[in-house]
Amino acid sequence: MKKKSSEKRRHVVAWINKAEWDQVLEYLYSSDPALQKYALQRVSAWKSRYANSSPVAVDCTADLVRCQVLDRSGQLNGDDLVLLYGAALVRFVNLITERQQGRTARPLRRLAGNLNIPEWVVDLRHDFTHRKLPTLKWCRKGCKVVLEWLQQEYWSRQLEGGSDEDWDSQSDGEDEEADLKRQDELIARQKEMEAYKNARELLISYEKEQYQVFEGLPEDRDRSLWPAPFADMSWLLGELKQFALESSGLLVDVLLEDGFLVPTLEQLETLHCDTPDNTNPAEPRVPQTFLRFWLPLLKMLNSPSFIHLLLEKLFVELKLLSKEQNNHRTFYISGWISEVIICNSNKFEYHYETKGQKKARMKDRIFVNRIQLRWQQLLSACLDAPCISTPHLLQLILEDMEHPLPLETRQRLQKLCSIYTQTDPHSELGMSQERTQQPIYTLESLHDKLQHSRRHSHAWGSAVDSERSESSQESKWADAQAEKARVLKGSPWQVCTDKVLWRNYPLGRVPGQSDDPSCLMVENYSTMTVFDQPVELESNAAHVTGVSAPARTAEGLLWSHSEVSKMKTGLQLF
Repeated sequence: MKKKSSEKRRHVVAWINKAEWDQVLEYLYSSDPALQKYALQRVSAWKSRYANSSPVAVDCTADLVRCQVLDRSGQLNGDDLVLLYGAALVRFVNLITERQQGRTARPLRRLAGNLNIPEWVVDLRHDFTHRKLPTLKWCRKGCKVVLEWLQQEYWSRQLEGGSDEDWDSQSDGEDEEADLKRQDELIARQKEMEAYKNARELLISYEKEQYQVFEGLPEDRDRSLWPAPFADMSWLLGELKQFALESSGLLVDVLLEDGFLVPTLEQLETLHCDTPDNTNPAEPRVPQTFLRFWLPLLKMLNSPSFIHLLLEKLFVELKLLSKEQNNHRTFYISGWISEVIICNSNKFEYHYETKGQKKARMKDRIFVNRIQLRWQQLLSACLDAPCISTPHLLQLILEDMEHPLPLETRQRLQKLCSIYTQTDPHSELGMSQERTQQPIYTLESLHDKLQHSRRHSHAWGSAVDSERSESSQESKWADAQAEKARVLKGSPWQVCTDKVLWRNYPLGRVPGQSDDPSCLMVENYSTMTVFDQPVELESNAAHVTGVSAPARTAEGLLWSHSEVSKMKTGLQLF
């Protein structure tokens, strides 16, 4: 418990009694140099008794009085006196403000102002230390003012018995340090609020510029093909880059707010983007138009440190969203994580793309060169943020790691993640049918299994008939294949009976086909003009879904000569 303010503290002093104390104080502030010398001798005796714990105010008073005694003696010239006064004043300011300093350095003017020391005394100390030496007149004036301050703030309080309220006490120093700490925290908070406001203003200005570019695009042009930023935006990107160098964490926090990297529904409508309701939440990807909306800024900030920080904060935000049901925000947070990891991935190979296609694909990437990501941290953060898209993000991380985990470990992680998030792992894991059988977790599934077994027992008698029907269907299919082979006999086309994984071939290609399209040409062929081709006459009005063209009559050709000419001029052969 704290002691009451009226309770006196007992401590050992260097003077014999109060009478000696009163005498030394009277002689120190006397105008007689002889009395001052006697007082200085007594103070020296006190210092020897105190060792290194002599009161700071007593030491500073003795130093300044000694300067006055030497000044009145006439033994020193002006320059020597200036140096003597300077040392005493510098020592006073440093020692008095020393206990007010906290763990970090504080401005002397602020500390001196809290102690009611005139500011010009601190400036005088600064001149002694860093600038041209002051004149002897200012030195004497400073000595006089400081001695008056010491008499009022220390010696008079000792005479009144107010030692507990001494400005030199440790408790007052701690209170002052706490006040200064609170002031610094308040200043830091104000600076942070100003920086936050500045970041929002810069990002809003960026969005306005991009919306103007988007609205300026012609209607017949694909709006997803976003043009390069105007030259007027270069200064804005430079300001954002400079802000990121000073406070990248705050900039990322603002970017992850609604209305920026997480668009609102109004922004999606303005950019003609699909809402998350029309996309697959299990495999989130940022819409191409919205991605190109932010590409100029992200490409400006795509340093490895910024990418690491962005991924870290994205996963932190995804973890917070796992406790809430916000599908819209979860979709875009997961989508940006997916975009960053896919940009860094090197597993995708594009064998059949041209240089132009490759150049266009590279334009949509936040960064081109591979970055050494912190895979262990990303893996832990991904598993710590379960949501519907976590299995997809986990698969991207596991496939792109520099030192991948064993295959069995990866499969178990993905299996556990799919069970925890209650998602279907069949389409993502690529396991065999035996590994992907759904286990039973609920009572309803047990009832379903029981009913299924009963139906299976009733249907056992019809199993033979079903086998016969299957065998008849197989024979019909074999006959159809033989008929096709007979019709195509002697033709350059053949029926393929091999088991070919057609998903490995793009549309329009067959196994063994070269890149030259002329390989599809047959050796013998006949030509036929457009006018010699048979034409079907319409007997009824054409009914085509989604087409509002007028129905043609059933007389004559379907196309006129002018229409056929236009069609022939527009044809292109590879």
